[in-house]
Amino acid sequence: MGLFIVVSYYSGTAEGSKEHPQSTVLISDWSICLQPGTRKTMNDSSKLLLQRIVRRIPVQMLKTTLDKWGRLTAEQRQAIDFTQSKWALTQKLQSFCEENEVTLTRLAELEMIHVIENPNQGMWYTFQLLDPEDDAQSLELSEFKQQFKCHLSELLRQVSVKIKKHTDEAVWIRIAWGGSFSKPNHLKPTYVVHHLQTPYFFVRNLTSKLKPLLSQALTLATRHQGVKEANLSGRNLASIRDLLMRQYQHVFPTKYPSPHDEEDQPVLNQHIEKEQGHVATHRRRMAREVFGDGTLPQLQSAVYKLDTKFKDPSNRTMTEREDTFKCVVKFSSTNLLESLRSCASSGIASAPVTPLLSSIPLKGRNYFVVTDNTPGPSSQRH
Repeated sequence: MGLFIVVSYYSGTAEGSKEHPQSTVLISDWSICLQPGTRKTMNDSSKLLLQRIVRRIPVQMLKTTLDKWGRLTAEQRQAIDFTQSKWALTQKLQSFCEENEVTLTRLAELEMIHVIENPNQGMWYTFQLLDPEDDAQSLELSEFKQQFKCHLSELLRQVSVKIKKHTDEAVWIRIAWGGSFSKPNHLKPTYVVHHLQTPYFFVRNLTSKLKPLLSQALTLATRHQGVKEANLSGRNLASIRDLLMRQYQHVFPTKYPSPHDEEDQPVLNQHIEKEQGHVATHRRRMAREVFGDGTLPQLQSAVYKLDTKFKDPSNRTMTEREDTFKCVVKFSSTNLLESLRSCASSGIASAPVTPLLSSIPLKGRNYFVVTDNTPGPSSQRH
């Protein structure tokens, strides 16, 4: 049944006289007169972030990620057809997000969940905190959160920070940086992973301009006096963490190495001389002493930056140059340490393994600067 409303307009009269209706309008539909509150639409930044998130998450993982996010109702999640195209899924999710008035920071939480579950989709760089204060080991998560956000906000006003503790005790930090006159850019966030009570943190997608700000905020929040680069990088976050913290099975070399239990391979040629068999056994033993017996952390590269004098008696032109010889040598592989161990075991690389290669697992680094000591012909690795 329609609701009728009478609206009368009156014309002005002289003071003291009666007012007479000028016109009357009947409204027979309540919806014409009173419009319900319009749904708030997402701004361009939120739309772009949602599109990027949906594009990066595989369809088979999207449902689980949305369930963990918890910003959609059960009815809304059931209404999503995950067999649709990514474009259709994005439009559906955008409609639900507008209906639920999901903010930009809430969308950042969705991205953060995906990155935590899939950390090996970017290059991670390691840093080491220096000179801890006496109470650094007693730092609690709640205090770290407060101090880090406070210090970073003092250094840069336009910044958005999300901190989440993962199940493996790692503290994940998502930072959207802004500028003096610009809001935080959530499309290019920096991710930081830090284990409390350890001197290391791992960073992804950080520009050189913002590195001092992050370093200062982390140094103050963790109660340390300084920070330096740890010269270790890779795409596999767990691998570089295990390599840096020595959390993998490893047999370190000793001055007088003890014999290992050899996993002798079947001898295909019975006429191989004993000397050759002894050499092969020695190579495998030396490789195990450097790289260990178990599964090795996955590194994709090792870089050596040389800044040395050219040494070759047969080439006086290069040897007599006053300027140092500068070059960069890079080893690349899907699993570099496993490749080096195989090369040492098979004899492709000479035994014992050169310190330039053995320093990777022993020092937990894959970036080295090789220079000449002064005086003397030997080299040093920074």
